[in-house]
Amino acid sequence: QVQLMESGGGLVQPGGSLRLSCVASGKFFSINTMGWYRQAPGMQRELVATFTSSGSTNYADSVKGRFTISRDNAKNTVYLQMNSVKLEDTAVYYCRARITTSVYWGQGTQVTVSS
Repeated sequence: QVQLMESGGGLVQPGGSLRLSCVASGKFFSINTMGWYRQAPGMQRELVATFTSSGSTNYADSVKGRFTISRDNAKNTVYLQMNSVKLEDTAVYYCRARITTSVYWGQGTQVTVSS
C-alpha cells in the first residue's frame, strides 16, 4: 500500500510564500510521476505542477513564474514552493503519484490566501 502525506499548508497573505511537501511511503520500487493538484470550492481539481515520467516538469499557466516544483528522490518527497501567492491560489492542494499503473492521492492540505 502506498501513502502520500502532504504538509505545509496554512494561511498566507497575498504576495507571500509557502512551501508544501509530500512524502510517499509504502512498498514500491520507483515513482513514475509525482506532482501537485488543487481544488478550489465549487471548482474541478486542476493540475498545478508535476514531474513527468521523463523527469521534466509541467506547470499550469496560472502559476508559471511563481511556483516551483522540486523533489528529493532519496526521500520520495516532492515540494511545491509557492511565491507571490494570489487570492485565487486558495484551494486544497493534493499530492498525486503514479506508480506503475496505479494512481495515488494524498488527503490534501488547505492553502488560504487572505489579507
